[in-house]
Amino acid sequence: MLLQAILLGLVAMLGNAEYLFGTSLLSRPLVMGALTGVVLGDIPTGVTLAATLELAFMGAFSIGASIPPEMISGTVLGTAFTITTGAGPETALTVGLPVASLVLIAKNVGMVFILPPFVHKADAYAAEGNMAGVARMHFLGGFFGVNLIIGVIVACGYYAGGPAVQALLNVIPEWISNGLQITMGLLPAIGFGLLLMMIMDKEVACFFFLGFALSVYLGIPVTAIAIFGAIIAIVLTQLRSNSAQTATEGGLDEDDDF
Repeated sequence: MLLQAILLGLVAMLGNAEYLFGTSLLSRPLVMGALTGVVLGDIPTGVTLAATLELAFMGAFSIGASIPPEMISGTVLGTAFTITTGAGPETALTVGLPVASLVLIAKNVGMVFILPPFVHKADAYAAEGNMAGVARMHFLGGFFGVNLIIGVIVACGYYAGGPAVQALLNVIPEWISNGLQITMGLLPAIGFGLLLMMIMDKEVACFFFLGFALSVYLGIPVTAIAIFGAIIAIVLTQLRSNSAQTATEGGLDEDDDF
């Protein structure tokens, strides 16, 4: 179990490596849950739980000062505890969402108290023109200020929390479990809602309702609708590009009314 805890901590650190190497989407629940299944020897369950948590965290992106729950730790621990206890998918959400919110606090503590000294040192190196020093502070700050903290929390949480989670699951009344299953069905809708808040406007709303109509009234599979949507997007992009090129060749300005 100690080896599994260490490996899960490394999985979480891999997800947080975006703070070192840039955005790669390794942090998404689909990746973290699948890797958790690999560590625990149950890949099918890991992938299934990852898909469930991906729906719940679908709109979890950092935008400006808005920081979402720490979905990496929530996914890894939620998936790990669900696999080890043999519980249903609702357990992954029950464990994952609170863990994600609590670990976010620890993550913010690291960014407030550990990361700033590295940033100030990087500023000093930048003033000296020492780019190697700036890069070194970037990697060290990302590792100690965020990456290592999450890895240690996940490893310690899994190593110490398995029996406690199993005992908690054994005393949960049936009516609470049923409520959690209903909540599990609602959370993906919340994830989609958060995603729509980011991308929905009057220019794309018609395509959303078109896809809804095709699925409900014509019974077209979602995959086919996604293919149609991609084709429509490519065609519209090409038409817009050709229109702009024609206007440029004709000596017209995009601001001209006629």
